[in-house]
Amino acid sequence: MTETPGPTPPIRTQDELRAEYGPINPLAEKKVLGYLDGFCRDFIALSPFLVLASSDGEGRSDASPRGDAAGFVAVLDERTLLIPDRLGNKRVDSFANILRYPAVGLIFMVPGINETLRVNGRASLTRDADRLAPLAAQGKVPPVGLLVSVQETFFHCGKALMRSKLWDPSLHVERSTFPTLGRIIAEQTATVTVEAAERTMEEGYRTRLY
Repeated sequence: MTETPGPTPPIRTQDELRAEYGPINPLAEKKVLGYLDGFCRDFIALSPFLVLASSDGEGRSDASPRGDAAGFVAVLDERTLLIPDRLGNKRVDSFANILRYPAVGLIFMVPGINETLRVNGRASLTRDADRLAPLAAQGKVPPVGLLVSVQETFFHCGKALMRSKLWDPSLHVERSTFPTLGRIIAEQTATVTVEAAERTMEEGYRTRLY
């Protein structure tokens, strides 16, 4: 009788991981910088959107979107970024994580460009009015900002966005084909009517962006 092979064991060690993928491409290894060069600065100036990844240091992680007009993130110098905090839902998951464990990862995106910029570093919260005042939007100064001390920067190839066709307008989903956030929250929480939840969301989008 032919033995049926068992399930393939999971990857558990760094050596197994490297054996699976082979050596790092030399260019991919050498492209990592420890500061923001001119290309990084120019990309950030064009970027209206980023994803902020954080962790509480005990295995629980979080990824949060941040967005505003292109260039909303300030480059204070070649090793420091300042991200203004706009109005949100007051969960402050990312900030709570950062107070426990300051390591963060950022991915900057620019509509129409498939490549992304990755920035890793350590973050802290600031209420420094002099620093935050230049980041005012709609006449409102952000009460808090996220200071990121840059440790690594590198551009990520465009394969993921090319495969996803993220910027292709012909593939954009018609909004009416998916439930509104108000309906989702109402049905998930069972604490409010759909109509009331949708009114709250619409009011927030209309009056509480800044």
